Order: sequence, then C-alpha cells, then structure tokens
Amino acid sequence: MIYSLRGKLTVKELGFVVIECGGVGYGCKTSYNTVAAIGEIGSEVLLYTHLYVREDAVELFGFASLQELSCFKLLISVSGVGPKAATSILSDVSPERFAFLVASGDSKAFTKTKGIGAKTAQRIVLELKDKISSESLSGSAASDYAEFAAVSSDTAGASVTEALEALMVLGYSQGETAPILGKLDPSLTTQELIKETLRIMAAKNTR
Repeated sequence: MIYSLRGKLTVKELGFVVIECGGVGYGCKTSYNTVAAIGEIGSEVLLYTHLYVREDAVELFGFASLQELSCFKLLISVSGVGPKAATSILSDVSPERFAFLVASGDSKAFTKTKGIGAKTAQRIVLELKDKISSESLSGSAASDYAEFAAVSSDTAGASVTEALEALMVLGYSQGETAPILGKLDPSLTTQELIKETLRIMAAKNTR
C-alpha cells in the first residue's frame, strides 16, 4: 500500500497532479481543494494517498490532508458513490464542511455537486451517520457520548453535539475531541467549534 508521497510536483492540473519521487512520477487524481492547497510546480509536496483497485483500472488518489483522505474513504464506502463522485464532492466542500453536513443531516447540500442526485445525497448522510453510531460508538464509548450529548444539549446547545459528530466523521474519537469542545465558547457556531478543535489538536501534535 502507498500511504503517502513526498516529492517534487511536476504536473498540476484541475483534479490531477504528478509527484516525482526517486525519479518515478506518480500520477494522482485529487480534488480541486487539494490542487489549490499544494505548492507550485517544482516545489516539494506531501500527499496522503489511497490506491483504488477495480477490475479494469488501478487509480491512485492523493490529498493534502489526512482529514480529506478520511472523507474520501468514507464517501467511497457509500453504496453508489465511486471515487469520481467522491473527489467531486471534496472539490466543492472542505473536510470540515463535509463532516458538518453529514452530522447535521443536510443531504440537500450535496446535491449542489454535479452528478450527485437527491437519492445519492440521502444515502451519504444516512450511511455515514450510521457508521458513527455503529463503528465509532461502541460499548463504554457510546455511554460516554450519550452523557456528553445530554450535557451539551443543556449547556452549549446543539452546535456542540453537531461539532462532536462532525469530528467523528473525520475519524477523531470522542475521547480526543470532547474535552476540547467542553472548554470552548458555547456560543460559537458548529463550524467554528470544529475549526477551533482541529487547530488546538494540531498545535498539541506539533509540540
């Protein structure tokens, strides 16, 4: 498995880049957001990758952040959503926005992406919210989450609960994010809570 690529950016197009590593150029399909985020041709870049294998093709997808890669993997796990549709969605929304839309059940927002119909958008929300409850919350974690949700409903409003759910969509655990959310200003919007939590976690990881 190719987990990541670090090398010189030699080709940069809409939805496609080439990273040269040790004299070998790796072509990666990607989102417009990643293309916009990485450097200019000739600079060193890092992409987190996913190798997509099917009967008639082997394709490498690369993303500028682990959060975007996590969203991509979640999307292609949804019935009827392939890598092309997944990268189209991630070209229109950031990982934080994607997680918020799933957590808040806003399937209509996904229909703004070309090729994503109402039924597909509804499946994205239903299947991914279900994954949060069935995979991320099990045993004592489910009990802890229920307690946190009850407290947040009384003291901080639905935005804190939505932010927690959105962060779990991005692959973070309740244990990692709930303590941080509990210390933030409850008057912040859901998206502000998500961004601030990610900022604090990133700062801790760089120490």
